[in-house]
Amino acid sequence: MPTAVPPPTSSTSSEELLPGVVRVDRQAAAAGTTSASAPGTSSASGIVASTGEPRRRAAFRPDIEGLRGIAVLSVLAYHAAVPGPTGGFVGVDVFFVISGFLITGLLTGRPIGLWDFAARRARRILPAAATVLVATAAAGGALLDPLRGTDLAHDLIAAAGQFANWRFVGQQTDYLAAEHDPSPLQHFWSLGVENQFYLLWGVLLLGLARYLHGRRRTLAITLATLAVGGASLALCLRWTATSAPLAYFSTGSRLWEFAAGACAALLGSALAARTAAGTVARTAGRSGARDLAPAPVAGRGSGRATTWVLRLLGWAGLAAVLGSVLRYDRTTPFPGAAALLPVLGTAALLLAAPADRILGGVLAGRPLRAAGRLSYAWYLWHWPVLTIAQARYGQLTWPVLLALTAASALPAWLTLRLVEQPLRYGSSPAPRRGLAVGASALVIPLIAALTLGGGTVRALGGTADARTVAPAGAVDGPALLAPGTRVLGLTPSLARAREDFPPGKGCEIPLNADSSPRCLFGNQDSPDRIVLLGDSHAGQWISAGLALAEQRHWALEVLVKPGCPLATLTVRNNVLGRTFDECDRWRENTLTRLTSGPKPRLVLFSGLNRYGSQEERTEGWTRTLDRLTALGAPLAYLGDTPMPGKDIPTCLAASDGRSDACFFPRDTAFEPDPMLDGGLAARYGVRTLDLGPLLCPGSGASCPAVLEGVVLYRDTGHITDTLARVLAPRIDKGVLGAQ
Repeated sequence: MPTAVPPPTSSTSSEELLPGVVRVDRQAAAAGTTSASAPGTSSASGIVASTGEPRRRAAFRPDIEGLRGIAVLSVLAYHAAVPGPTGGFVGVDVFFVISGFLITGLLTGRPIGLWDFAARRARRILPAAATVLVATAAAGGALLDPLRGTDLAHDLIAAAGQFANWRFVGQQTDYLAAEHDPSPLQHFWSLGVENQFYLLWGVLLLGLARYLHGRRRTLAITLATLAVGGASLALCLRWTATSAPLAYFSTGSRLWEFAAGACAALLGSALAARTAAGTVARTAGRSGARDLAPAPVAGRGSGRATTWVLRLLGWAGLAAVLGSVLRYDRTTPFPGAAALLPVLGTAALLLAAPADRILGGVLAGRPLRAAGRLSYAWYLWHWPVLTIAQARYGQLTWPVLLALTAASALPAWLTLRLVEQPLRYGSSPAPRRGLAVGASALVIPLIAALTLGGGTVRALGGTADARTVAPAGAVDGPALLAPGTRVLGLTPSLARAREDFPPGKGCEIPLNADSSPRCLFGNQDSPDRIVLLGDSHAGQWISAGLALAEQRHWALEVLVKPGCPLATLTVRNNVLGRTFDECDRWRENTLTRLTSGPKPRLVLFSGLNRYGSQEERTEGWTRTLDRLTALGAPLAYLGDTPMPGKDIPTCLAASDGRSDACFFPRDTAFEPDPMLDGGLAARYGVRTLDLGPLLCPGSGASCPAVLEGVVLYRDTGHITDTLARVLAPRIDKGVLGAQ
């Protein structure tokens, strides 16, 4: 689901120990020559020299730095909405593959302890991340409204604790939370994924290295990599089809991308060892006695063939990466099978670039290497700059976003020179020093988060814990509140408004569920019950329905499914990223369920009036009403409430709580309603109540967000529970007044 996800860069430098087909040691590089890995020189597979010669360190590979440059530029262009690279979000997949390649080479290519490995990762990743987190906390406190600041404080804790990906999984799979603006720290999800991968991979590979040696160790590592990668790919394919946020953000569905890089590292080491063996054999043959026949050199022809295969593979890999950047877009189901193209393409480039001087030269161009060198810090900085600027000034055009992205390179460069490099190379290599640096980089952002959170609570004037006491509502007439009722300040408060949900939130079943649980309120033993039926715009009336039921000592049965129209029409769900098949099954199960139980005293239904076209809504309601009228129970319909289209509590917080702020256009607040305007209600004998004229009074161009001191909306389209309770007397008279 590329629409909701800002992909970040890898946090692993290409200056780690690198596996590859051809390796350049420091001495050979100084002499201007290259050498193949000998059977015992250091390589990704950890092959030990039979001669006992000390292992050389693998040379720096500029092609990897250039590949990082391609990835980060693609991602930055995508976030800046530059026309063309509509699939730039695949840059995250490129970085994950590179990380798997490099870390596998590090863990298998030299003796290293777990604490040493953890200290290296801490010095490399956490200081720059902590710098950006603290700066974002400071900027958020100064530039964002208190409600966004509260969200940011929670995001800071998740990002500093390296579990931001799971926080965003929870938010994106929650239908009611998915409407919020993207967090300035949403890109830290990938840092959480990477660090969770490092923990798993470090324990796994170093554990195998401790108990296994030689070929048994190499075989075990290979099998473990294939097993983890295969299981993760299966999860990725499954979750992409059933829950796009889980597939995109979770560690389990991303491990296969790291495993693809690991496979490239292991295969590269095997090819390097084979090439080196051929070199040794040819050298031995040339140095033998002249009167003896030269020793046969196996693999000379196959070596040339392998080189040509690798060259073709490398160019195909480059085409795969660039093709996915240019061809994919927001509608591409991702990651899923679509991620195979950039992932396998990146693995092919990592494996093949050393065998092709032209391809390696393309990747090692100066501009790409410069971008790759700055990629980690640049990515960390650019996303907070873009999101905070747009939260402050509204939606910006792509040239402005591109300029802001370019400007964020300056703090990124300063972070690289003043934080990353000094702490990585200038500090003591002792593991305890690295771990101390990492601990400090975790604690300092947490302090910043607590400071920011405390400030926003004070600015909002309290917490969201206590439920608001609703003022008395008018039974009828143009006024919202009963005569003589006044509200001092805003109710609910801004601290409470976004959490002002109806009771029984668990009644609104998950998106992937196709049946509702037994969800009763009021006098649950009563044989009489009101059934509340529909989507989340029906669920927002639970408190009002409960007031109706309690006054008559009836039960209230809640049957609601978010994002699912009660009108019989198939829709696409953007959170799932596919056709909402569960909605069709839920609707059928629910209508069948109503026919099997005792007849309700009232079926009260409502819903979002924006699914499909007007004609589709009319046909869908006709099919549903045919089923509902067959129940023989009274039917009542609540017209949909106005749609603000913007987060009202956040807007009010940014406007210092002024009740005359945050108006929204009338012409976008309403859609033609077949039930109210198309004659369907009269045809089927449905009693209706249209609350739109009350919530958007008059005939002006705008609708209010606050009416008589009551905050009307808790987000971009749902009313507050306080308003539902205020409207309960009016709904009682409107739908049950004659009974």
